[in-house]
Amino acid sequence: MKTRVLIVDDSAVVRRLLTDLLSADPDIEVVGSAANAALALAKIKQAPPDVVTLDVEMPDVSGLELLVEIRKIAPRLPVIMFSALTQRAAETTLDALARGATDYVTKPLGAASREEAAEHVRAQLIPKIKALGPRAPAGAMALMAQRSAAIDVRRTYGPIEVLAIGTSTGGPNALAALFREIPADLQVPVVIVQHMPPLFTQLLGERLSNDCPLTFSEAKHGELLRPGHAYIAPGDHHMRVVRSGGSVSVAIDQAAHENSCRPAVDVLFRSVATVYEGRSLAVILTGMGQDGLKGCELIHAQGGQIIVQDEATSVVWGMPGFVARAGLAHKVLPLPEIAPEIVRRIMSAPTKLTGSSKSGERHHVR
Repeated sequence: MKTRVLIVDDSAVVRRLLTDLLSADPDIEVVGSAANAALALAKIKQAPPDVVTLDVEMPDVSGLELLVEIRKIAPRLPVIMFSALTQRAAETTLDALARGATDYVTKPLGAASREEAAEHVRAQLIPKIKALGPRAPAGAMALMAQRSAAIDVRRTYGPIEVLAIGTSTGGPNALAALFREIPADLQVPVVIVQHMPPLFTQLLGERLSNDCPLTFSEAKHGELLRPGHAYIAPGDHHMRVVRSGGSVSVAIDQAAHENSCRPAVDVLFRSVATVYEGRSLAVILTGMGQDGLKGCELIHAQGGQIIVQDEATSVVWGMPGFVARAGLAHKVLPLPEIAPEIVRRIMSAPTKLTGSSKSGERHHVR
């Protein structure tokens, strides 16, 4: 089944570029385009598409205003915002995500040629359209993964010293919903990878700080991790944690992309497994692809704990689904139940070891 797409953009050049590129994919059908809000709403009412691409900056009615109108007539229609990589556009895009946009893609405004612009669209937009298109009901494997999370009430776990989170599509709203329920006195630092470009990650941190009890910031190289503070990997940079003596700090670099991502969840989670061994709690939220799977394998092997978001509350059950189907998740939970589970697992355990983890002299809780 092809994914039916409506393109909404005031630029004839952009509409033509997107139409040509999307139509060339055998799994996508462009069912129409619209240069303004009135025409877009009329086409959605007449023949609802599977996915809408929506320009952030429209001349008559803004993309944000049009999104609100779309949500009135099609509350669950996936809408991908097409945004410039500017401060203003980033702010508007985050506003759009908060008001119900499903995802976003940055425009290839700095492309040196039409082919470079086309490659950007093929790499960034097309996979998201396919991921958000018509989905079959959860298959046997997905249901099995959710029903048989690796929960063993007899197992004991060590203290948790860090909370590591990975997410992508649908992540900004999921993070906001999650951290509204996490208390400011959380006893451990939080490190987060959200697949986002530069500017977006900085603004996301500012918004989460204003909306949630914890303090959020875009991580800086060499910054020491502090309990009750959340560090977001900067756009286009990997983030790792490194230990020096008795302290742990952040390392930022621009090493090669992993899973076509930078920042990548796997990069962060590998470092968490190395530095904290089994004293970590990892959470995989909604997102497309499988970034985080390899990192979760290492965290699981070290004795760390893993929670993933369930399919029903995920925008895309890619990242959490891969971890769940691999049998690595200790719990597979709806988004509203994840914050209480995080708090229970962190607050119910001591946060310091009485001996070296290498010597095995550590406290455990049931």
